Amino acid sequence: MKKIGIFFGTNTGNTKKVAKQIKKQFKKNKFKVKLYNISKSKKKDIESFNILIFGISTWYYGEVQFDWDNFLPYLKKIDFFNKKIAIFGCGDQEDYTEYFCDAMRIIYNIIKKNNGCIVGNWSIKNYNFKKSRSLINSKEFLGLVIDEDRQSHLTKKRVYNWSKSLLKYFNE
Repeated sequence: MKKIGIFFGTNTGNTKKVAKQIKKQFKKNKFKVKLYNISKSKKKDIESFNILIFGISTWYYGEVQFDWDNFLPYLKKIDFFNKKIAIFGCGDQEDYTEYFCDAMRIIYNIIKKNNGCIVGNWSIKNYNFKKSRSLINSKEFLGLVIDEDRQSHLTKKRVYNWSKSLLKYFNE
């Protein structure tokens, strides 16, 4: 049975809620999934998985969620070679339309620099924002983007579809 580690940081509970939904989808597909709050995680916890999902929210003007900010020095020391990684982010596309889910890019850059294979791009279709550093190209985010403030009614469907799309990478 393949193992997935889902690491998230949360202030309001939204990122944790999404992490639990993702866990549920992968358990249905016969994966062993463990959730970790990044505030209580260690470098060795991440290193013990070959399949990882990182969840991060963006605060204010593109800032990383506090617990992730504290963990970034440890993340920078991890070699992600031979690991498959997906990223999801929570943000507010209306109030922070020029910084929408920017924090995902910070995690992405660290993983790429440290030899990681990132999968799980997500379409920008049905979002309304001005700018995001988390765009991988003109039509896709670098991972799943969730807006619990403005589009919570779409979260379950987005999680389901994104998780389903990741199966082809995680089953290789």
